[in-house]
Amino acid sequence: MDNCIFCKIAEKKMPSKVVYEDELVFAFEDIEPQAPVHILIVPKKHFSTILELKDEDYSLVSHLVKTATKIAADRGVAEKGFRIVTNCNPESGQSVYHIHFHLLGGRQMHWPPG
Repeated sequence: MDNCIFCKIAEKKMPSKVVYEDELVFAFEDIEPQAPVHILIVPKKHFSTILELKDEDYSLVSHLVKTATKIAADRGVAEKGFRIVTNCNPESGQSVYHIHFHLLGGRQMHWPPG
């Protein structure tokens, strides 16, 4: 997608603090962190929202979760706990229309969120 900021970041056309990359996903530090660990994990393939996923795409979601758990362990938050969040459309708070997971950890999370 030509005007998608996360596509540009994953293609390294915009700077980011890279945390992880493989052939399917790109992970980087959030520029406005809401926790000591706040990593964004995005698929390299563009989907505006999770509603666009088709049956053949759900293995990618599994890979995003696997990546999140690996990063949580690498960042030292897996044992105490972490949160994985994704938003879909305006009322959820989605502001960038490229599906992504927020990995949050390193502090006590509260419930309910938002």
